Amino acid sequence: MALIEAHGLTKKFRQAVKEPGLIGSLKHFFTRQYRDRLAVDHIDLSVEAGESVAYLGPNGAGKSTTIKMLTGILVPTSGSLVVNGLVPYEKRQQNARNIGVVFGQRTQLWWDIPVIESFNLARDMYEIPVKRYKENLAQFTEILGLDEFMNVPAGKISLGQRMRADLCMALLHDPKTLYLDEPTIGLDIAVKDSIRRFIRSLVVERGTTVMLTTHDLGDIEDICKRIVIIDNGKIIHDGDLAKLKDTYARDRVIHFQLARPPESMAAICAALPACETTTDGLRLSVRFDRFRLTAGEIAAAVMSRVEVIDFRIDEPEVEDLIRKVYLGQLSLESTDSDTAAPSLVEA
Repeated sequence: MALIEAHGLTKKFRQAVKEPGLIGSLKHFFTRQYRDRLAVDHIDLSVEAGESVAYLGPNGAGKSTTIKMLTGILVPTSGSLVVNGLVPYEKRQQNARNIGVVFGQRTQLWWDIPVIESFNLARDMYEIPVKRYKENLAQFTEILGLDEFMNVPAGKISLGQRMRADLCMALLHDPKTLYLDEPTIGLDIAVKDSIRRFIRSLVVERGTTVMLTTHDLGDIEDICKRIVIIDNGKIIHDGDLAKLKDTYARDRVIHFQLARPPESMAAICAALPACETTTDGLRLSVRFDRFRLTAGEIAAAVMSRVEVIDFRIDEPEVEDLIRKVYLGQLSLESTDSDTAAPSLVEA
């Protein structure tokens, strides 16, 4: 049975409609008008235990609203939702014991007391057995490097230190599911790498289910194997990240550094009829479909006709792929990547 199961999950918000300025405010005071805004529109979502899922979408797509319903903060307008056998908004306290939440722009730490005291308060709130609490605290302290600021008030530590402490805080009670909302926002490269390694270890070693919302595409490639894209409240793609790249980013580009300009581009182009070949002085670039030709075949064809000093291969960036989705340049169907066909539309 899936750990998270949602069917037809919908959330509407009622918004006041009024004209600008003082006159608009007065009219609204006497004659109030409202309209419904559909933030999440009948989505179906199933997440198995131990999965790491990236939940993506442009600003206002419905990501945070979905997470808030999963955590029990918001009540759905319609549809069904079960997380670990519980309806989150009906059993909020029981649900809270099974989940950990980290918001990149908010903290669970008490601002004016040492970090260790926040951890001790979490121990008491979640009624964590003393032995298990000490084991978890010791493990997370070592992995996340918390020793250096454990006795410093949360208000006086850096952003990177706070994020590491927030991760520890969210995991002390052994949650089955971890929700991460922009967990590496504003962090330097070294701290990002440390946090990503830690989250990967949770999935592999503890079987923690991770659901990640982020605009940092590096987080996705390092942590998640499955990607769910939501736009205008609807899920437009749900599938394996590798399959998404295979389906919508088949092209690769090999760049060759030549010893001298090619005498005849026609011979090279004739040897690579299914490729797009461009040259600029001592540089030669070949774009090819990796499911039709291998990099080795391309290299052999070029090296038999020109002297090559060096070459490199450009892999497709998932960031570019997701950006095209956000800009409307790539239309994805909400089906498995094996059966979905690429569809390019005008931006």
